[in-house]
Amino acid sequence: MKITSNDSILVIGAGIMGAGIAQVAAQAGHTVFLFDVREGAAADAKKKLGTTLDGLVAKGRLAADAAAAALARIEVAGSLDAAAGARVAVEAIVENLDAKRSLFKQLEALLATDAVLATNTSSISVTAIANGLKFPQRLVGMHFFNPVPLMKLVEVVHGLQTDGAVADAIFDLSKAWGKVPVHAKSTPGFIVNRIARPYYAETLALLQEQAASPQVLDACLKAAGFRMGPCELMDLIGHDTNFQVTNSVYDANFQDKRYV
Repeated sequence: MKITSNDSILVIGAGIMGAGIAQVAAQAGHTVFLFDVREGAAADAKKKLGTTLDGLVAKGRLAADAAAAALARIEVAGSLDAAAGARVAVEAIVENLDAKRSLFKQLEALLATDAVLATNTSSISVTAIANGLKFPQRLVGMHFFNPVPLMKLVEVVHGLQTDGAVADAIFDLSKAWGKVPVHAKSTPGFIVNRIARPYYAETLALLQEQAASPQVLDACLKAAGFRMGPCELMDLIGHDTNFQVTNSVYDANFQDKRYV
C-alpha cells in the first residue's frame, strides 16, 4: 500500500491540531479537505493558515508561489460527503472515545474500502476506537505534536487489529511530510504522553505547595535543557486537553498514583 501526493486527504477538526495537519499535507502537495462540525470553523482556520503562510514568506522560509499553491490546495468541506473521494482521513476532534467511534463509523460508510482511517488521538486506545468497525484493520494512530508544522515527531500507533501495511503506509506518508515517525503499540499514553505525565504532575504538585511561581518553574526546566517549561507547554496544549489525556492514562493504569 502506498499513499502519494496525488491522493487527497480529509482532515476532520479545524482546531489548532487539525489546521496544522492540513497545512503540512497541503505543503506536501496533497489536495486537503478540511471539515469541522462547527459552522465557519474550517473557513476561519483556512484564513488563519493564509496568514501563517504569509508570515513564512515574509521571513524567507517559503516562496510566495509555494505558499499560494499550498493554500489553494486546502478546500473547506461543507460536509463529509464533499470529501468522499479522500484516500486518507485524519481525525483531530475532541479527545472523547464515543465521539471518535461515531465519526469513524460515519467515515467507514462514506469512504472507499481501501481508504486509510487515521486518528490523531494522544492517549485513547486505538483498539478501542476501532471496536465496532467493519474493517478495524484500516484504522491506525497518526499522532502529531503541537505545533504540527514545527514538531517533527509522529507516533504511528498500532491497535490490536491494525494492518501492518496500513501502519507502514502512514509511516512512509509521515516521512514524505518531513516528519520523523516512530511505530508504537496502543498502550496507555503511547510513548510521549506516558513519559510526559510526570513532567506536568510534578509541576502541578509544586504549584499546589506554592513552592515557586509558574515562571520560575518554567525557567528551571528550560535551564535543564527542555525546549519549553511545563506551565507554558500546558498553556499551549490547552488545560482541557491535558486534563483529558491525563485522565485517560490514569484510568488505563488502574488509577496508579503516579498519574494523580
